[in-house]
Amino acid sequence: MQSYQIKLEGDVLHVGFNRDFPAQGDRIAKDALEKITQMIDSGEICGGKRILIDGPQSVPVAYILSHKLVHLYAAVAVLDPKLGSKISTPDGAIRHKTYIVTSVHGSTEYQVGDLIETQESQKERSRIKVVLCGPPQSGKSCLRDGLKRAILASVNAPYPYVITACPDGEGSWHQEACENNESLASDCKRKNKGDVTPEFAKEAAQWVKSANQLINIIDVGGKITDENKLIMQPATHAVILSGDTSKFVEWEEFCQTLGLKIIAKIHSQLNATEDEVLFRDAWQDNTSELLESKPLLKGSVHGLKRGENLSTRPMVKSLADVLIHLTKC
Repeated sequence: MQSYQIKLEGDVLHVGFNRDFPAQGDRIAKDALEKITQMIDSGEICGGKRILIDGPQSVPVAYILSHKLVHLYAAVAVLDPKLGSKISTPDGAIRHKTYIVTSVHGSTEYQVGDLIETQESQKERSRIKVVLCGPPQSGKSCLRDGLKRAILASVNAPYPYVITACPDGEGSWHQEACENNESLASDCKRKNKGDVTPEFAKEAAQWVKSANQLINIIDVGGKITDENKLIMQPATHAVILSGDTSKFVEWEEFCQTLGLKIIAKIHSQLNATEDEVLFRDAWQDNTSELLESKPLLKGSVHGLKRGENLSTRPMVKSLADVLIHLTKC
């Protein structure tokens, strides 16, 4: 299995990382070179007037693709998803895919820096900032890590950027550390643990405000405080996780006072053996309307424990699907 995927459709070369086979940069570079060389040697990639590259690339991969293609094509161009004519439609804004010419080899039509706007459209995506909140000891950090993995395993999903807005010592490194060395992870957590001071809250709020990925996940402390209020204000949505269902109401009210749309209410059941997943009817078709009144997703998740891969749990996968969908609304 290769860690980097390449597919040619017309004059567009679709590329991307294989998230089902994560690898380090050196392996990805080797796989990209092997795949592009195979396609050239077989005649699938045979050269011509231009080639347009659409998809994520690491810096080493970008150099490899350019080196292999620049002598075959008069012009090589790379997609910039932020460019292109913006058009409003009843289903949301779209843009025509637009590419920047990065290499020219014998072309009289193109120069480096020229824009090539195609007729292929891409829907304008929304940026979401989702707070994972609820009482302490509910498993929020475990859910955060499982959710990140579930999103990464979804083909062409945006990268989930995680903000640890609680100095409890459990950064995004903690889950993997627990899987490899639980005693070391516990020792690091203890040493890194601190208090949620007004100064920390002010800094964390700026992290949330400045987050600019399509999916931003914010893990906050388990108390309704002025500090959490400050941290959560720049967010857009919330997921409430609680082991005690009677605590849902106070967290719902807290989120609503901040203007956050509640995506899901999830009962954390440590000793249960299965999840319960309940979607609102037609949630994908009426997302914005439904979010104005009630969560899109309810149910339970079982066994949020350190040292386990939680990304395949039905509730975690369902929540990942909802977050990915929200970027398209």
